[in-house]
Amino acid sequence: MPSPPRPIIGLTGGIGAGKSAVARELGELGCFVVNSDDLAREALCDPAVHKTLVQWWGEGILAPDRRIDRRAVARIVFVRPVERERLESLVHPWIENRRQAMFRTAPDDVPALVIDAPLLIEAGVDRQCDAVIFVEADRSRRLARLEKKRGWSEQEMNQREESQLPLDAKRFRADYVIDNNGDLQSLAGLVRRTLREIVQSHPR
Repeated sequence: MPSPPRPIIGLTGGIGAGKSAVARELGELGCFVVNSDDLAREALCDPAVHKTLVQWWGEGILAPDRRIDRRAVARIVFVRPVERERLESLVHPWIENRRQAMFRTAPDDVPALVIDAPLLIEAGVDRQCDAVIFVEADRSRRLARLEKKRGWSEQEMNQREESQLPLDAKRFRADYVIDNNGDLQSLAGLVRRTLREIVQSHPR
């Protein structure tokens, strides 16, 4: 018997806006969430991907434990767009295959499948989604989060944002906007309401 229809929800927004916080709330509400950042880390541990990246950029991208150093890779790809495209052409298909395999394991009774992906629209993954949520947060708040959680400077944030679709374009492409400038309780309420609207509007 085929699985019952359930919407696929994609998350987008500015860097540091809190997409992961929204994804966690959706998970708490029973959704099946796949985090593309986690899959990207797995991809870098794949022996074939690891070997290819070292062939491209040398052993300077390796950490002392011989794993790929993500920050070393970032220093290359966010300065040289051609190298970023090269990396994406290698890693994105790996992530897509893994995501689809994970979705096939989702229980039939989950209210929705969720894709938490930094490059949801840029990679064309939004075309797989029944609904796209744009997570909104003020620039100053986003920068403060990135400084605290990742140790990023404003320059690092700017470099990454410049490599992505402008925020206005992402917001325009979204079906729903969730404001994450408040506290977690407010966010939880907004996420709950948005999920209810998406599920109710999804054909069954």
